[in-house]
Amino acid sequence: MRIIVFILSSLAVHFACAQTLDQFLSHPVSSGLAYSANGQLAWIVNDQGQRNIFIRSNGTTQQLTRYAEDDGQELSDLLFSSNGNLLVYVRGGAANRYGQNPNPASMVEGAEQAIWCIATTPGSEPFRLANGSNPILVGNNKIVFSRGGQLFTIALEKNSLPEPLFSARGSNGSQSLSPDGSRILFVSDRGDHAFIGVYHLTNKKIQWIAPDIGNDAFPVWSPDGKKIGFLRMPGTRVDELPDLTGGVKFSVWVADATLGKASSIWDSPADDGGFAQYYSSTPLSWSKSNRILFFSEHEGWNHVYAIDPDGSNLKDITPGDGIVESYSYNEDETSIYFDGNREDVDRRHIWMSNVKEGKPVAITSGVGIEMYPQWAIGSLYCFQSTYNTSLTLMRYDSKTKNLESIDRKVGASFSSKGFVMPEQVIMKAADGTTVHGQLFIDRKQKGKKPGLVFMHGGPIRQMLLGFHYSEYYINAYAFNQHLASQGYAVLSVNYRDGIGYGRDFRRAKDQGPRGASEYQDVVAAGNYLKTLQEVDPAKIGLWGGSYGGYLTAMGLARNPELFKAGVDLHGVHDWAFRAREFSPGGSWGIGEKDMALAYQSSPVSDLSKWTAPVLFVHGDDDRNVLFQQTIDLAEKLRDKKVDIEILVLPDEVHGFLRYESWKQVFDATKDFFDRKLKK
Repeated sequence: MRIIVFILSSLAVHFACAQTLDQFLSHPVSSGLAYSANGQLAWIVNDQGQRNIFIRSNGTTQQLTRYAEDDGQELSDLLFSSNGNLLVYVRGGAANRYGQNPNPASMVEGAEQAIWCIATTPGSEPFRLANGSNPILVGNNKIVFSRGGQLFTIALEKNSLPEPLFSARGSNGSQSLSPDGSRILFVSDRGDHAFIGVYHLTNKKIQWIAPDIGNDAFPVWSPDGKKIGFLRMPGTRVDELPDLTGGVKFSVWVADATLGKASSIWDSPADDGGFAQYYSSTPLSWSKSNRILFFSEHEGWNHVYAIDPDGSNLKDITPGDGIVESYSYNEDETSIYFDGNREDVDRRHIWMSNVKEGKPVAITSGVGIEMYPQWAIGSLYCFQSTYNTSLTLMRYDSKTKNLESIDRKVGASFSSKGFVMPEQVIMKAADGTTVHGQLFIDRKQKGKKPGLVFMHGGPIRQMLLGFHYSEYYINAYAFNQHLASQGYAVLSVNYRDGIGYGRDFRRAKDQGPRGASEYQDVVAAGNYLKTLQEVDPAKIGLWGGSYGGYLTAMGLARNPELFKAGVDLHGVHDWAFRAREFSPGGSWGIGEKDMALAYQSSPVSDLSKWTAPVLFVHGDDDRNVLFQQTIDLAEKLRDKKVDIEILVLPDEVHGFLRYESWKQVFDATKDFFDRKLKK
């Protein structure tokens, strides 16, 4: 009997180790739902790098486009024509500072960001309209779109030519059509200030709405088109630098669309804006039930507030401890469906709330993760993931109160069987800060395991107890699961500075270039792994990308007694260099007076203790972290004779766009850890 048990145990371990990376990574990822007036749905599916549009009509789902290459060309901005016979979409990514569009497959013909159109009958061939993005429908068969900071119009017909809508200073965008179809509302960003403009299609004139010295943004029409709502934030002062970790004061304004005069109906008590606007999906909206909705953090959480147009009856309609990221209206716009982590801090679920009274009611719950609710064609839709399935388009059945998939079938290369249910971990950092994490460990496998700490990027992110809702972290989550199947214990740590645990946690003191306070949370995660009886305390490594790459390098530089190997994906290694060369202040508000501290808060400031091996990974068309950050640190470590390895991805961007790139990175990462931690 003992022999049989031993054999069965050995087979179980062998089966677990036989799981391939593809079996964890290859689940299709769905996103970008759009719907037509005649009852069709369309969405995007990324299946191992092949990005295509699927359409559902009369209860049948079919593939509409036929892109067959893993070429890294993204699809976005799905838009139906008024009769639903055509679908407009954008293919390709935006240009970098040099005007170059992402081309991670190094296609010899180059790459572009262009607007395409296709008939909604399966088997149709798409046709190219023009370079550009952000299309909106104008009339029955025309769109207005953005290109190079200007607005253009084009008919939805083959061989059509784009025409400038108008010419104006600044970068013009955020366009929307008035309810009567006669005017285009837009934002004109002038750099240190921004105006709200209205372009009249009939007399071809621009009207400026209450021009001021502030940054006016996110304009919306009232349901009757007689008024305009917008947000006003202060203009940029001399020597003022953008700071991701800070906030700004903002106010909600309402203007007369005819006269252009406006007044504030609500002012934030403090610097409660910034994150509330750029992170949220819908910073401002005006419901058919005549309530103005906006995001704010003035009570400690990023919530949706509703107010009457005259400034009365302000209400938090998403109350409770938890972040809100996106919402959509029900059919008559008297209520919203929103996603958030209220009552389940390390997941996301859908709630419904009345725009006048609030009082949220749970729509979904359990161990799934539900995001991006949208009311369409008489039903509620959302995207759901679980611990062993990635983002899938779901329809909510109000009778059974269950979610049902309407997505395409999963391919044969994916298997959900090797996944483990991630375990919630709550730990304390050295200064007493409470930190959450997710532990990936296959407890069926016997013997001591190497431990790995994973840090997300951002830092404004939160890893969850299941597949994430953004593609970068979908891939990272799948790889952590693969590592667990290969005999590692992986602890993903939601260090301070991230979202999901309130404004004060996200805006933690002394973070990043001002003291690296979040690094304490990484050390806490490493020490937690050491306490697990399944983990070999002498074999703990760490890996992460972007901000996670920064923290990986910090661990190897500062605590070599704890961290024995690391994989650093496109990390920031010198905050002062970032502030000088990437952009003024480096997006963290780093001025001259901050430079010394920023440098001291960087891995490069002291490499005297760095002895552990490291694998550096970087795409050389990175638009978020300069490639030179890796060059500089790697060369310094080479001078010290540290064991370093390099994986460069020519023409790849920060968030690797090709499936093959992710596979190459993860294969190299696992091989590196196998050689350095499993000896």
